Amino acid sequence: MKIRWRLRMAAAQREVWTGTELRRLLAEKAGLELSSASVSALFTKEPSQVKMTTLAALCTALECTPNDLIEVDTAPAERPAAPPRPVADLPQVASGRGRSMPPL
Repeated sequence: MKIRWRLRMAAAQREVWTGTELRRLLAEKAGLELSSASVSALFTKEPSQVKMTTLAALCTALECTPNDLIEVDTAPAERPAAPPRPVADLPQVASGRGRSMPPL
């Protein structure tokens, strides 16, 4: 499964080109005050997590849905073929020397 952060594209489609513009919209339309660094990080990097309140504020400010901001590819990831499992050694037949193996 792949997840792609599409904030920059969603903002550009709504003619929001800079972090400063986005920060102003978040404050005006959604009442969310974020630092310049936080907005810049959201704009330029793919976050590992996003608070629901931040996601809701972004959707309010940009007048979009979460689907516009997050693209989820639910196709199953291809897994490499598993290496063959080793075959367990079979017990040796008891020889005239020493003890035999205990029963399984």
